[in-house]
Amino acid sequence: MSETKTTAEGHAWPRCAASAAIFRDGEVLLIERGKGALKGLWSLPGGHIEPGEAASAAARREVHEETGVEVEISGLLDVHEVILRRPDGGLLAHYLIAVHLGRWCAGEPAPGGDAADARFVPVGDIDRYPLTDGAAALIRRARERLQGA
Repeated sequence: MSETKTTAEGHAWPRCAASAAIFRDGEVLLIERGKGALKGLWSLPGGHIEPGEAASAAARREVHEETGVEVEISGLLDVHEVILRRPDGGLLAHYLIAVHLGRWCAGEPAPGGDAADARFVPVGDIDRYPLTDGAAALIRRARERLQGA
């Protein structure tokens, strides 16, 4: 078995995270990342899974922390892997993200936590936003799955 990889900052990788594609009518909930290597990019709300926390509960909690919106999680869409490297090729971050899908229940988006902005965006307009890698495909798959439910 290989050793756990760490960065110069001392983080053990990979780390588990959860996110959610949340829909309201023809719109999807997006946040603008306010910190870290992905600052300025738009993404699905999400973050770290806490020890002992179910991935779906983490997705619901992270959506609320980053947007203030209450949601219903309908299921797991996929596991998305994000590996970020420094210019010298060293490991910056490695996340395994349990991507969920669900529907809006209550509240209007307002940025919180690590989010610089939060809003519902028409699904047809997502290509106008600088999205994190893979986000557009995940959003489209989640919408198709919810529409088929």
